[in-house]
Formats: sequence, structure tokens, C-alpha cells
Amino acid sequence: MLYPLLLSALLKKEKTMHDIRLIRNNPEQFDNGLARRGIAPHAAEILAIDTKYRYVLNDLQELQTRRNQIAKEFGQTKKEGRDTDALATENDHIKTRMAELTIATEESDSELHKQLSVLPNLPANDCPDGLSEDDNVEIRRYGTPRTFDFAPKQHFELGEGLNLMDFERAAKLSGARFVVLYGVLAKLERALAQFMLDIHTNEFGYRETAVPFLVHDAALYGVGHLPKFRADMFHTDTGHTLISTAEVSLTNLVAGDILTETELPLRFTAYTPCFRSEAGSAGRDTRGMIRQHQFSKVELVSIATPDQAIAEHERMTEAAETVLKRLNLPFRTLTLCAGDMGFSAEKTYDIEVWLPGQNAYREISSCSRCNDFQARRMNTRYKSTHDNKNYFVHTLNGSGLAVGRTMVALLENYQQADGSITIPETLIPYMGGVTEIKSAH
Repeated sequence: MLYPLLLSALLKKEKTMHDIRLIRNNPEQFDNGLARRGIAPHAAEILAIDTKYRYVLNDLQELQTRRNQIAKEFGQTKKEGRDTDALATENDHIKTRMAELTIATEESDSELHKQLSVLPNLPANDCPDGLSEDDNVEIRRYGTPRTFDFAPKQHFELGEGLNLMDFERAAKLSGARFVVLYGVLAKLERALAQFMLDIHTNEFGYRETAVPFLVHDAALYGVGHLPKFRADMFHTDTGHTLISTAEVSLTNLVAGDILTETELPLRFTAYTPCFRSEAGSAGRDTRGMIRQHQFSKVELVSIATPDQAIAEHERMTEAAETVLKRLNLPFRTLTLCAGDMGFSAEKTYDIEVWLPGQNAYREISSCSRCNDFQARRMNTRYKSTHDNKNYFVHTLNGSGLAVGRTMVALLENYQQADGSITIPETLIPYMGGVTEIKSAH
């Protein structure tokens, strides 16, 4: 009985990414959400495909019902010794028609999936309106930028002057947008990561996790990086892709799971390299460590219930801010406008650290709340203790922090007139007692 099983699968199939029922019930709200991101209306096109899908599915159900009736009639007719040829012929016709409708259903479902998979999450109601970074809203600042009695240098000038940061040899190995760190700077990167992990695990309850750096497409699709952003990643000839952030691996730890409500929120953190092609960034931050193909980052991921998600977002942002506070690095926190958020986010806080060498604040962390957008793509749910039903979890992710950019900020903010770097007091134990970075010449 192939068709009953197939029909059952089609009826139970969830439309991931966006809740199709919400689009059916309020297409104007859906299009308004897209408009806030600067995207043209799609509800009418989506609903036309959905209507066709449901129409064909209804025909399939009716045909299956008739096949079930024929099966009963066939047995009774044969038992009574009457001719069953007409029933057999009708059954053959229905079987052929069901095969045609099944193909049509799969085509409509595929088209619907294609349409929905490239549309971003809708912004939260309290997300500021706007289409560019100029419309982001600053919500707080910490620290006062240091006043220098000399002209502060940029990090790459400092690193090269110390003979500890080498872009030329990195280019010989790998091309542009790579760096080699030597000696104390290499140790500083490791120390910063350990410092961050200790704060997140000991004070904020994140579970340290070592994850794969190579993943399959399903994991990338689950967090919203595919299909739209394939060009932004490095792909292998083995069917794997190098992660652009540990968010991919950490969030997908629960892909396909049905969790218990009492175990939520789950909190994970990982220190990993990250790999990005930086497609479309030609001419931006071409010097230094701000925008590289390979960099390291400590990532934070939370899996929560809908009721926990807002508080968890604030908590995650506090964890990221705490790292900068302990290093006494001035920063500001902004709420991103709808048009400047990442694909999967419904609300995002960006943390920007002060870089005296650039005389500007630059992004060092982005903490995002994704509601059930990623959970739908991953089919990750939890069983409610209230009614014992399954609901989609809410996911959150954030940088806690980008290690390379934290090093950049530390070098520039703690530089001395002679080009040496003072180590912040809280970091000295992680540096094995080193209090100052001097030239390796």
C-alpha cells in the first residue's frame, strides 16, 4: 500500500523556514515584514503555489478514499462470484492518476520550498525600522576612549613593528587576507580565547564544546546559510564545507531532536577557526586582521523555549559585553535596524569596540535572536510540560568574541609611544605572567 504511506507523509510534512499557516492567515503582515527588510512582496506568489499544492493533495486524498472503497468492494464482489473487471479497471485508472498527482504535488512542494528557503526571517516588532547601518540605534556605551599624547597606530603597524605579525609570509602561503602570528602574539590569541571561554563557562553556564570544522549542506541549510549564501563559503570536493562560524555546528547539535522543556535553555560555546570567502568585500579592510578568510572566534549558542528567548538574548549579549569590560576596552552596543540584520535573525544587538588607530567603533560581536526560523529548518522541537505537545524551539547565537578583532582592539588601546603593548591586568595570568609585548627584533 505505497500511496497511503506517501499521502500520510505529505499530509504531515511541515513547511520549514516560515510557517505557511501564518502566511495563509495574514499575507499582508508577511509582506510588511519583508518590506521592512527592503524585500518585495512574496505572499501572493507563495499562496498561489500553496493553493495548487493543497488542491492536488485534496484530489489525492479523494482518490485514495475511493481506492480503499474499491478494495472492500473487490473482495465482496469476488466472494459473491460477480465480475470484478470494472473495479480492476477503475483501480488501474486511479493508480495512474495518483502517480501523476503525486508528481504534481512534489513539484509544487519543491517550488514552495525554493521560494521560502531564500526569504529571510521577519523582523521582530521592536526591531528598529531602516535599511542600512545608518539606521541602527545605539542603546549604551561603556568606557571612555583613551586620550593619547602621541598619534596612535593601527594594529597592523604595531604588529609588524613588533616583528610578530606577518602578512607577507601568509600571502606566500595562502594569498591575501591571511596572517601569520609569532611568539607572544600567537600566545595572546590563545590566551584571549581561554579568557573568553572561562568567563562564558564559569560565569554564564555555557557548555564548552569541541565541534567539527567541516559540515554537510544540511547543517548549513539548518541555520540559514544555504541556499542563498553558498558563495560566501569555502567548499571541498568531498561534499563538506568549512564552517564560517561555530554557530553552524553548535546549533545543529540538536537538529531533528525533540527536547524536553525542563532541559531548556541549552547553552553551548566553542572556540574554532572560521572560514569566509568575503565575497563582495573587495576593497574593504584590505590591510590587517579586520576582514580575513580565516580567523578565530568564540561562539555562543542557546536553544530555548519561546518564553525564555528574550531574556536569553539579553543574557547572551551581557556575556559578550563582560569580556570587553574585563579587558577595559571601550565599546558601544546597538540594536540593528530591520534592513541591516543577518538572514536568520529577528532581532540583533551588535557590539562595537573602540579602535583608536581608526578613530572609530568597529563590530566585534553580533548577538541574534532567531525565534523558530532555524528550528523549522532543522525540525527541532521540545515537548511542553503544559500540554505534552511538541513545539519548535527558539535559537540564539552570538560572538563572544571574535578573537582576532579582540586582539586588534587590545593592541590599539594598550599601545605605548615606543610601539610596545601593555597587557591588561586580568589577562596576565593567561599570558604566563607576561605584562608587556615588546619587539621581537
